[in-house]
Amino acid sequence: MRVGFSRMKLHCFQRTFFHSSPSLTPIQLPAPMETHLWYVKPSEVKSESLLKEYLDILSPCERKNVLQMGGEELRKSALLARALVRTTIARYQINSEINPRSLKFRKNIHGKPEVEWQYSDDWHPPPLHFNISHTSSLVACGVTINSQIGIDVEEKHRSIKHNILSFARRYFSEHEVQFLAAISDPQVQRMEFIKLWTLKEAYVKALGKGFSGAPFKTFTIRSKRVPEEGFSKLEGLSHKASEIVVDSFDNPTVLTSNWRFLLLELANSHYAAICTEKHGSSEVSVLAPLQVQENTVSTGVTIYQMHFDYSRGPRNGASMLSLSSSCVLESNCISRVAAEFS
Repeated sequence: MRVGFSRMKLHCFQRTFFHSSPSLTPIQLPAPMETHLWYVKPSEVKSESLLKEYLDILSPCERKNVLQMGGEELRKSALLARALVRTTIARYQINSEINPRSLKFRKNIHGKPEVEWQYSDDWHPPPLHFNISHTSSLVACGVTINSQIGIDVEEKHRSIKHNILSFARRYFSEHEVQFLAAISDPQVQRMEFIKLWTLKEAYVKALGKGFSGAPFKTFTIRSKRVPEEGFSKLEGLSHKASEIVVDSFDNPTVLTSNWRFLLLELANSHYAAICTEKHGSSEVSVLAPLQVQENTVSTGVTIYQMHFDYSRGPRNGASMLSLSSSCVLESNCISRVAAEFS
């Protein structure tokens, strides 16, 4: 494992990037081994007319589900989640211009959504995969090509009603409970619990099963090289990122080397875990920097540069990155983080 030092570029644009009109700014599909993460903060979307436009692009079933939700925050978050998925997928240069309203979706037996493409004799859709996660304060959508993906976001400072260890014993593996029990500081213990939860949630979503299909107790997420440091944020060259691995108890064929993880800190307020599938032996033998770009969309492009540390192991590269820590993004905007794993 090696630690390097690089730069992250931030491109800030206006919120018209997330407009529901047919003239969406086109975006190239992710490259192989590349993940696009799009996210929006509901608190920054205040225009009622814009929210109405988002509601208009949903299917009748989606619209009904959104409007039936109790509480304004929940309705807004659910609305933005569905609108973000539709406008994001419609933005990619897949075939010809796609109206976000025309997209159709289906779910697998465990409820994971996927695009239901309309095949034709002269066109076959790309192997695009996406996953969505949202809280009342942040909505995120991850997109890959030829790779299953799972994503989960949680508030860093969310309160947990239950005793951490009691809750962990109920859902986590013995190794994970021992890891949390060894942390004496209650605040650190709570934050490590949240990070661990997001990683586990991202993994089961990448499997396409979710919590019901792959109970958290059936596998362990652990730090391979420096377990005593947990999944803490990288703050300098003296820190090393831990390689994150999966030990599956009920399905040993799900090999650790099949998955890679990324743990992000978004906007100083949320943890986001991404789990993606790996293909081929070439991915596991290359040591390469983790490249991260954060973009918001605007008429004029302002480029900010931030320094960050990265670490990449020979198998499951895992880093904890702090994004947006030294700049303030424009209000009412969408951000995209393109995290390239090679």
